[in-house]
Amino acid sequence: MDMLVFPVPGSRRRIRRTPVIVAGCAMALCATVAAPAAADGGAATTTAKPTIVLVHGAFADASSWNGVVERLERRGYTVIAPANPLRGLYNDSTYIASVLDSIKGSLVLVGHSYGGALISSAAAGNGRVKSLVYVSALMPDVGESGMSLAARFPSELGTATKSVPYRADGGLSGTDLYLKPDRLHQVFAADLPESTTRLMAVTQRPAATTAFSEKAKVAAWKHIPSWFLVAKQDRTVNPDQERFEAKRAGSHTVEIDSSHVAMIAHPEAVTDLVLQAATAAESARPELPATGSTPAARAETALTAIAAASLIAGAGVILLGGRLRRPTS
Repeated sequence: MDMLVFPVPGSRRRIRRTPVIVAGCAMALCATVAAPAAADGGAATTTAKPTIVLVHGAFADASSWNGVVERLERRGYTVIAPANPLRGLYNDSTYIASVLDSIKGSLVLVGHSYGGALISSAAAGNGRVKSLVYVSALMPDVGESGMSLAARFPSELGTATKSVPYRADGGLSGTDLYLKPDRLHQVFAADLPESTTRLMAVTQRPAATTAFSEKAKVAAWKHIPSWFLVAKQDRTVNPDQERFEAKRAGSHTVEIDSSHVAMIAHPEAVTDLVLQAATAAESARPELPATGSTPAARAETALTAIAAASLIAGAGVILLGGRLRRPTS
């Protein structure tokens, strides 16, 4: 360590700069303690865009979201539209939950029709899901099913479906529901060109009856903010059912003149609603880490350290002065 020499009459003693070093270390301690508090404060205000997950319903596939996906991606969002198995509420919601586990960061879930029942189940217990969006959707409470809701709010869907038994490997069997080709345009997508609905009839994906008969075990919309688009011309899900669900959940609600497939017929309106939910998710107050001190506690620690360092610095100066005034021997 270098020595600092002070000229003292009658003496050639060299005085180590220990008090000065103590004072310097004390001030360094102040900076070291205070800096993380400021850095943490800055990090707490940083937000990232959530990933938006679009879940389709029965008789459709993920391509039904194409118009919405394009618009969201132009706004800088990462979008995922997984393939819904359509094998039953319990099976499908478990599958969607596994998809969510593969995505990092915060999430906004959007469900159309039967997909609404899935996001209500798949989001349960997942703290990264910040918003739920329902598009002319099923939104069952615990103990409710698609069938029980339809019994309270009848629609034309019951007259537009046909049942087809199916078999699967392992001896599994069940019943699929298809939309009748000659009824799809009127009941499912009346505001789309008939040339489009003829193609939809040919390429439709059926849903197992268990998709509508299995009762919900959870209802994530009770704990997560929700948005709801009511399709006023919907003949697949009764618009009064949609209004009932949205009101019960306290959802931010919009109504538009649309058939059941609002995301195809009116992708701009659907995108606008999703953006509202995504913006709310971005501005939500970041959660504090489960472990470690709070910002207030860190600030208090920093102030305590500064006060202690000041006392050490003062003591160092007094000690230095005393040693300078010490008479020579």
